[in-house]
Amino acid sequence: MTIPKPRKRLLFLIIATFAVFAIVANFLVLLGLTGADIRSQFSRIPLPRLSRKPWHSQDKIEGPYEPRDAHPISLLMAEADKQWAAYENSRSTTFRHTIAKYRRKYGRHPPPGFKKWYRFARERNVHNIDDFEQIMDDLRPFWAIEPRVLRNLAANMWRDESVAGIHIRNHKVVKETNKYWRSETLITLINRFVKYLPDMDIAMNRLDQPRVVVPWEDMQAHLKKEQETRQLRPNVWGNFTTGMDNMLNITSEEEPVHQEDPQWFPAHGKQYMETAKLACPPKSHARNSDMSKADAEASYKNRLGGIITNFNRSSDLCTVGPEIQDQHGFLFSGSTIIPTKRLVPIFGECKVNVNSDILFPANMYWKHDERYDYDEKHDNLNWEHKYDSIIWRGVTSGGTQTRENWRKMHRQRLVRVLNSTEMTDQAVRILSEQPEKQGEYENFRHFHPSEFAANHTDVGFTGTMSCIPDCKFYDDVFAMKPMAPFPEQFKQKFLVDVDGHSFSGRWHAFLESKSLGIKATIFREWHDSRLFAWRHFVPMDNRYDDVYSILTYFLGVGARPEPHALGPTEDAYIPRHEAEGKRLANQGREWAKKVLRREDIEIYMFRLLLEYGRIVDDNRDRIGYDGDGSELDKYDGVANIRWTDKDKGAQGGSV
Repeated sequence: MTIPKPRKRLLFLIIATFAVFAIVANFLVLLGLTGADIRSQFSRIPLPRLSRKPWHSQDKIEGPYEPRDAHPISLLMAEADKQWAAYENSRSTTFRHTIAKYRRKYGRHPPPGFKKWYRFARERNVHNIDDFEQIMDDLRPFWAIEPRVLRNLAANMWRDESVAGIHIRNHKVVKETNKYWRSETLITLINRFVKYLPDMDIAMNRLDQPRVVVPWEDMQAHLKKEQETRQLRPNVWGNFTTGMDNMLNITSEEEPVHQEDPQWFPAHGKQYMETAKLACPPKSHARNSDMSKADAEASYKNRLGGIITNFNRSSDLCTVGPEIQDQHGFLFSGSTIIPTKRLVPIFGECKVNVNSDILFPANMYWKHDERYDYDEKHDNLNWEHKYDSIIWRGVTSGGTQTRENWRKMHRQRLVRVLNSTEMTDQAVRILSEQPEKQGEYENFRHFHPSEFAANHTDVGFTGTMSCIPDCKFYDDVFAMKPMAPFPEQFKQKFLVDVDGHSFSGRWHAFLESKSLGIKATIFREWHDSRLFAWRHFVPMDNRYDDVYSILTYFLGVGARPEPHALGPTEDAYIPRHEAEGKRLANQGREWAKKVLRREDIEIYMFRLLLEYGRIVDDNRDRIGYDGDGSELDKYDGVANIRWTDKDKGAQGGSV
């Protein structure tokens, strides 16, 4: 049979294309390129008659959640979907857009090296190139401090045993001072991109608890000064300054002639709110005795079931501090509290909202540790086949404990409130469907959860620690449970995560799992702006007074009263919301795969150290990237787009 000439040409074209791919693949292997590098190179190869799609085009926003009833959780899920969709639709899609948004938002040019960072992020499939809000918020007040003062502090804070130092010179980590496992782990991360970084000294907190609490009035002055320094200078320098003083002498650890004092002071075992409230606004609940508990709660809780409506506010110590200062170990009797009221550039893994530490991704999320790493082979049950229960295991960390104060610790309260024996004869508030208004709910204040807990909870301590003089008093309080490694925990539908001494290193694994994460915390982490409560996880009050409202929503309780029943019912009824639980679990899992990867940690840390490198540069107002981003149009797959004058004008700088 004779093949027509047009089909012959098409067949030849297909064969030739595959031949090119084979040649290029072998060439890349010979060069030693693998993984992200190979994916990155293949994405640049044009195919005949095919135009390359923009890098973001594969992302689709699924339809919004349609509430099946008027339960507060159903309505909050719908609202969270809207917020998330707006977040997705606001993402920059090109280098031009990224540069323009940066200038509009921050009133400055991006730092030197920003183009290299952009390509680094793109080659690792960054999901949202704009969402580094935590970095910018953390560094804002440091614009009010002279760079040479910041460098002096960063170079010398390691001389206190509670601080480690990492020192970069000539694009290498050349020295580590006051070594610690956290700094050693962080160095392995920094080495992924250190060749792009300027010389710098990094001071890193060695303690579990955060360090910096700047009084509110001082912080407002710092932020005002930062605002006043914003400008878009023409023709800025594209490189960091070299040869600056007030950096650590790498060849000698002798103390410098002048050494800035970080002004640390010990506060071990003291109530943290005494220090924390200084960083709160004068009219906040923490400093204003006229504000009632009800007024404060109205800003973050629903009166129905106590459901959290504002997760960020629910961990704000200026709002919730007075109510939980005697119910959280860190606030009541933190074990390693050494703060300062001076704004110093110290990097930490977590903080509470009143702290000014510079956040970086916690080492537990970066290093490989089977206690914290998610492994899909250990999570082989789909939602429908998991147990209808909530699980938690841990030790009695969180604060310094004695026979007299252990009831005030947050982990101990969680174990007690979810223990069926402890809850015998106890009554709690949940929601119940109104008999005369199907799909609408009201508070039901005399729900006895003991039987429910016996059927649906599995919580307990695996060991004791942090007690004075010892932990023997727990022998008559808690029966220790065996450890439950991730394969066992992932058999349950609900994974509750609460604080220990500080943040919980299990949170990423919980989000990646096929189960649903429930989170109560007072600590802030690097990823917070990326996670949407009621879309990717379930938020819970730090007092746990909403835990049964949450569980009965998903698992259901009771039976619907007969349509013609007269008078108020003595039993609660809420239908099971199975689909909602599965939806949240799936959404959290898929989202974690996009924004909480090890690659995302690399991208975040690279961007953080570029921004930090500028903050400590003597010429920080005169360095940066001032182009319009057009040199990466081809890279972004938009080389043939005709940019309007309006588009160009939005870029700022050189056009």
